[in-house]
Amino acid sequence: MVISEITPLIVEKAKKLKLLILDVDGVLTDGKLFFDNQGNEYKAFHAQDGHGIKLLRQTGVEIAVISGRKSPVVELRMKNLGIEHVYQGHEDKRIMFAEIMDKMGLLAEQVAYVGDDLLDLPIMRRVGLSIAVNDANPIVKHYADWCTSRCGGQGAVREVCDLIMQAQDHFDDIVNAYLR
Repeated sequence: MVISEITPLIVEKAKKLKLLILDVDGVLTDGKLFFDNQGNEYKAFHAQDGHGIKLLRQTGVEIAVISGRKSPVVELRMKNLGIEHVYQGHEDKRIMFAEIMDKMGLLAEQVAYVGDDLLDLPIMRRVGLSIAVNDANPIVKHYADWCTSRCGGQGAVREVCDLIMQAQDHFDDIVNAYLR
């Protein structure tokens, strides 16, 4: 993704961001749920999403996760990524959104949210930049400010992280650090 391909309004919104909130199933994963005969749950997370999250956090943008489901696998992955703001088992995500906003002292325009399904719409309608993954429900895509070219669990979150880093003029420094 090249920032010049993004509308100026989206770039302006991304410049203001201090927090990126992510849904899990369908955003950080492809939305499939796997269970073994003992009821153990398995999820696949894309390594590029994880690296993008780590890079974005280095620039000072915080990450939070709000999921309607509760999963030990999610807790473990978020811990591995250093994400402290993890809220699971909240189908009405507005309550956790309000708590995060209050705790961090942020304005709605300083927050982006990435979602894929109807549960995500209440927050998407409140934040400064609402984003849908490419394979999101069509209604969710309709209400999103921007849609990724990648699907959930397939690098869509990395695309969002790169957009924010580019808009905030951190991307070239990040890339150049790997070219030394």
